[in-house]
Amino acid sequence: MNKILMLVSSAFVVGLVSCNKSDFEGYTKAENGLNYQFFKQDEKGTKPQVGDGISFKYVFTLKSNDSVLVNSSLVSQDGTGITKFIMPKSSFTGSIEDALMMMSVNDSASFMVNADSFFLKTNQMKALPPFVKPGDHIKANLKLVEIKTKADIDKNQKEQEAQMAKMAGGEKPQLEKYIADNKITVTPTASGLYYIETKKGKGPTAKAGDMVTVQYKGMLFDGKEFDSSYGRPEPFKFVIDQDQVIAGWQEALKLMAKGGKAKLVMPSSIAYGARGAGPIPPFSPLVFEVELVDFGPAPAAPAQPQMPGQ
Repeated sequence: MNKILMLVSSAFVVGLVSCNKSDFEGYTKAENGLNYQFFKQDEKGTKPQVGDGISFKYVFTLKSNDSVLVNSSLVSQDGTGITKFIMPKSSFTGSIEDALMMMSVNDSASFMVNADSFFLKTNQMKALPPFVKPGDHIKANLKLVEIKTKADIDKNQKEQEAQMAKMAGGEKPQLEKYIADNKITVTPTASGLYYIETKKGKGPTAKAGDMVTVQYKGMLFDGKEFDSSYGRPEPFKFVIDQDQVIAGWQEALKLMAKGGKAKLVMPSSIAYGARGAGPIPPFSPLVFEVELVDFGPAPAAPAQPQMPGQ
């Protein structure tokens, strides 16, 4: 997220708005000195409080030259232009956070915020950026999309924790049933990996630092396939203990020789764990069918050019 917005991190209950004359045409000045102009306003709507979760869109423009500092539609991670954060306390009186505290869901408005305080207090910079003159203002155009109360956030978190605990508790019996139903008799390794060799390879086994070339498919315990290298232009390649693949794979490939095939049954602790991945739910034990096509020393990484003085 843009640094300017990452450090917008607090909120304060704004005092009652008075009809003071603003120094900016078309704006009204609140008692806290914040200049505002509403385009759409629900005066009776619920306003955000400290600890609430808010979702909003924004455009920050430097008042002196009308240059855009940041536009949420260009920097949001999901492309929606919506930014989300939890509201702590305000960084200064008349801040962006105070502006948000004046708004209800679906409100849109423009606020003039002191640039000195925004950069030095909200963003905690030691000096103003060179493009900002002392006394300048930031025009913040905001649209409040959603408010989630702290109580709702806490409730949802507890529900998610309970659901996760239920899923975690269900993994062991699920794994035990699969092992029994499929009459698997091999002893699991210390990590819990069940390595079932289906075709013995020839020669030495792969080792840490080797680049392996594999064909594989991965399945949930219900037989649903979630990934496969078959049908792709090339097999999958990675360097054992160097590239970021799941721990179960790192361990299993060091047990295989060239041309070998194996069935891998692994608990989520050496797969995707509590996070899951795409179609793989959290705490899912997995089954892989793997063929080690080839392996050998990983190619040397290209030398990085040095800068003068290094």
